[in-house]
Amino acid sequence: MTVHAILVTGASTGLGKAMALSLAERGFKVYASARNADGIAAVEEAAARRGVEVATLTLDVTDANSIQAGVERIATESGGIYGVINNAGIGLRGYFEDLTDAEIRELYDANVFGVMAVTRAVLPHMRAAGRGRILMISSVGGRIGSLGVSTYCSTKFALEGFSESLYMELAPLGIQVVIIEPGIIKTERWSSNRGTAAGALNPDSPYHVWFKQAEKESDALVQASTATPEDVAQVVHRALSAAKPRLRYMVGRKAKLAVSLRRLLPGELFERLYFGTVIRRVTRPSD
Repeated sequence: MTVHAILVTGASTGLGKAMALSLAERGFKVYASARNADGIAAVEEAAARRGVEVATLTLDVTDANSIQAGVERIATESGGIYGVINNAGIGLRGYFEDLTDAEIRELYDANVFGVMAVTRAVLPHMRAAGRGRILMISSVGGRIGSLGVSTYCSTKFALEGFSESLYMELAPLGIQVVIIEPGIIKTERWSSNRGTAAGALNPDSPYHVWFKQAEKESDALVQASTATPEDVAQVVHRALSAAKPRLRYMVGRKAKLAVSLRRLLPGELFERLYFGTVIRRVTRPSD
């Protein structure tokens, strides 16, 4: 039986950790990566508690040398790389005018250019094998924008376009690209890894009151969400195991509903109903 080597980036918390542990449980040889020693310790402790074995490696998606060293280690130890799950990324919450250039560049370095760098590093190994799976962890925010996370959504829209194009480039080589689009799921992204811009917290910002209300609305959606990190992990396993995976998999009932409405309704009607409702809830909150 062939054991497939899978690289999971950003595996120390949230979705990445859930995917790494779940895939290891299902028989994959998982290389769970994190940016630093604390992240490595976190995933190793989680694996020990769950009773599964994962290999860990320090990998920073914004550091080319770190990426190359990690990928070469996997290829050397496993004889190749079957799959990569581009999960590592950061958040940035705040209205656009409150964001600095430095914050936006950091966001793009992790969420877009980091994904491209990891993908570029694994591709020679996949081409040599004539097969491979590249999974992009996007978001419903890559299909429908939202206020208060404008630049974060822009990185996910960029990831969607990159992934669609890469899908067409690599399909003739036997390499399949899959986009995973979770809806709102309660993880550290909503607490310790929230990633709020400094300017968004400034009471003098013209958007401060609206942003506070938008965050309140978001927190309510998080609490109401029934989707879990394990749900995402199951979809990821399906995408890695299917003989012919789909280009896109969505996770979360409300996310599927919102995207379906956008597909079925005329553009102006969707914008008036969906975007209009969001704007009203934030700018004219009810008691």
